[in-house]
Amino acid sequence: MPFCHAPLPASSPRAQRGFRVRAIDRSRPNRTRAAQLFPGSDVEVVSADLRDAATLTGLADGVAAVCCCTGTTAFPSPRWEGNNGPRNTDWVATSNLINATPASVKRFVLVTSVGVQRFREPPFSILNLFGVLKYKRDSEQHLQASGLPYTVVRPGRLTDGPYTSYDLNTLLQATAGKRQDVQLSARDDQRGEASRIAVAEAVVQSLLLPSTANRYFSVCSTEGEGPGSDSAKWEALFAAL
Repeated sequence: MPFCHAPLPASSPRAQRGFRVRAIDRSRPNRTRAAQLFPGSDVEVVSADLRDAATLTGLADGVAAVCCCTGTTAFPSPRWEGNNGPRNTDWVATSNLINATPASVKRFVLVTSVGVQRFREPPFSILNLFGVLKYKRDSEQHLQASGLPYTVVRPGRLTDGPYTSYDLNTLLQATAGKRQDVQLSARDDQRGEASRIAVAEAVVQSLLLPSTANRYFSVCSTEGEGPGSDSAKWEALFAAL
């Protein structure tokens, strides 16, 4: 059972692929996000707050993998209300989840961002004015030091739904369109956009392909047909890194 805390497309590749999925939701009144993202699905929704380590006890017991895609806005917005700024979201919450994950898991997949190793360089230094990239990088390093088998996925600026962020993508309802192909890199050297659909698929393939274990890779969308859900094509892309 993969276990996730993630703003994914409503039709999650994990659920589509036959995985049993357990999703974390804070279950705040009238804001059951998981139920909105996975309507009518058999996703198991559990209540917890990643910022509070006490609520995570035993939550990952029995799971085969953990997929973490937590995030907030880079600049002050209504999303920060209730102590949801970059530090609490991208460092405190993520590190708590890493610490609560049993050593028996086969993989911990963490989605961060391009620019995490370049947060002192423009234009990423602007994006990091409130520390969002630095805290994501801190979580990457904490995961690597944890001893858990890991994969770190660093997408470019996200396009496609769900449109839940306060950003240009949501304003424009941006889609990848013909940009269905993916460009991978083993280094933090990419700029550009990444479709949430492609990122979700990259996370799933990270669970399926042994070659992604204990590796970092960045992903951006580019024009072309792309690998879709074909594991052989993804394996070829990873092998080329």
